[in-house]
Amino acid sequence: MKPLNIKIILLALVFSAGGPVLADETLATKNCTWCHGNPSAQGYWIAPRLAGQRQQYIEKQLFSFSNHTRDNPTSKQYMWGAVANLSPQTVNDLAKYFSTLSPRAADNGDKALIAMGRTIYEQGIPASNIVSCFACHGPKAEGVGAIPRLGGLSYTYLKRRLDEWGKGYHVTAGPMPQVAKELSPVEIEAIASYLSFVN
Repeated sequence: MKPLNIKIILLALVFSAGGPVLADETLATKNCTWCHGNPSAQGYWIAPRLAGQRQQYIEKQLFSFSNHTRDNPTSKQYMWGAVANLSPQTVNDLAKYFSTLSPRAADNGDKALIAMGRTIYEQGIPASNIVSCFACHGPKAEGVGAIPRLGGLSYTYLKRRLDEWGKGYHVTAGPMPQVAKELSPVEIEAIASYLSFVN
């Protein structure tokens, strides 16, 4: 898939950051899916898939953009402004809407790294004191409550998030910054690759 035109992204943010806010599918279709995949919210290289993501997780992230605790560069550039005018009810409506959409796997990781990624996901890396991803994110990477679904997210997105946590961004995100800090570049690539094929 070709990278999304940056002008389209900026136009979307102008619409989403100003003016009266509608709810549910209307707001999602008018604004969010410009960057997160129109119309089914399956994601692009720069923005993650929202379809099928956990409602509580989406709500938590939207609030973290609003209060600026999710402080990685992409969040600052795109999402801080995009959520500026969202009411708590609209946040709830959007999260509920996206959680009901059917997700599809991105299938864009390195197939040669799937086995290694699956092993890390299921067994962790005992030598580095890293528990299995399975323990929090579930056997099929489906997530639970405010813990996100990882299965099928884009390799590019997952790799970038792990890289950013390892660099110290979004330090309030539970154990993930510390976990990411212990992962080697190839381990990050393996996990991101494996998860991109899980649905």
